[in-house]
Amino acid sequence: MAFVSNNPATGNELERYEVHSPEAVEARLDRAEAAVEAQRHRAIEQRARRLRRAADLLEDRAREYGRLMTREMGKPVAQAEGEAKKCAWVCRYYADHAADFLADEPVETDARKSVVAYEPLGPVLAIMPWNYPFWQVFRFGAPALAAGNSILLKHAPNVTGCAHAIADLLAEAGFTDHELQVLRIEEDTVADVLADRRVRAATLTGSVGAGKAVAQQAAAHVKPTVLELGGSDPFIVCDDADLDRAASVGCTARMQNNGQSCIAAKRFIVERAVAESFTDRLIEAVEGLTVGDPMDDHTDIGPMARPDLRDTVHDQVERAIGEGAVAAVGGHTLERDGVYYAPTVLTNVEPGTVAFEEEIFGPVASVVVAEDAEHAVALANDTRFGLGGSVFTENREKGERMARALEVGCAFVNEMTKSDPRVPFGGIKDSGYGRELSHHGLREFVNAKTIWVE
Repeated sequence: MAFVSNNPATGNELERYEVHSPEAVEARLDRAEAAVEAQRHRAIEQRARRLRRAADLLEDRAREYGRLMTREMGKPVAQAEGEAKKCAWVCRYYADHAADFLADEPVETDARKSVVAYEPLGPVLAIMPWNYPFWQVFRFGAPALAAGNSILLKHAPNVTGCAHAIADLLAEAGFTDHELQVLRIEEDTVADVLADRRVRAATLTGSVGAGKAVAQQAAAHVKPTVLELGGSDPFIVCDDADLDRAASVGCTARMQNNGQSCIAAKRFIVERAVAESFTDRLIEAVEGLTVGDPMDDHTDIGPMARPDLRDTVHDQVERAIGEGAVAAVGGHTLERDGVYYAPTVLTNVEPGTVAFEEEIFGPVASVVVAEDAEHAVALANDTRFGLGGSVFTENREKGERMARALEVGCAFVNEMTKSDPRVPFGGIKDSGYGRELSHHGLREFVNAKTIWVE
């Protein structure tokens, strides 16, 4: 059995990777355990220096790594290059701040001395997706390595080349004790690895179904998990919003990464008074996107990552139209080589229909009309998902009140939902639990140990 990496822009096979044998998996588990012992005796300043070196390599090779991402999963190369540079940012952030985040925390008690010490948990199984093949790994990996953990990376099969590039990069940066190892295993082997005594925790970014399975398996062995799952993020446009800016940001928020993002703006909930004006602007922005070769710096929309993903999106769009939605633009596959889907705007979307209830993981925006701001928030919260959300209004106090009312992990006013190393990232409801980034993310995979000295 082999993992096959194909170029979604051409359909050409790029590489085959053999699945690791049970003996190879066993060796990697042993090395992961040994790596934590090596990390435990390494000063945080040493880990920080290595993260800074990793940041330098990511910046120096951003074009090279960007082209690798584009070849394997189809994102426009300019966006892929930006992804590599964002990974450098998160490495530097933890290099600069991990020592403070991990410092002993004195606590006033009746003891002579009492502190909370933050110590690494041990090897962490990281099950990562294909849509941001570098960022998803570094978003979790930079704080995990800074804290002294080791990582077993089970990446999506179609971006195995990216997984190995990351491992090589970290080794070159100085993480030479197998602190991060690639684990090429089938999905049915994940439960066995997670059950192994040497694995102390797991993190997963992926579908709700995959998250539930991993959560159940980890719970059976009393192991902590962090899950970042699907999303159907609301993008609320109030009647006092700057419509030009809302449409421009909204187009980017929905269509970047070829529409394949958990935190993409998926449901555009617009107050009736401005619904027509905003929708016209959004359609104009979407129609102005350049669809083409993802290796061209001027391309806005490249191919979707796999044919089955495109087929799923098209099926959802057709079912939505059958339920009364209107494809104001797009709504079809493109007759060209590669896995392309036309950027799409669906109007007349109602609660209870496919385009409202399901996560459409592709370049499809759904426009929903709300009677007023209160109704918009109610519609936004009428979902099983709770990852992120945005509110656009010129009244920032109102915007903050609405943001606080959204049932999400990340709420933005006059900005698209995004991840930033300085603030925690994660969701609620079916979008998962736990947090990444900031000090919150670093402390997900540490033992907060009480030290009491009489």
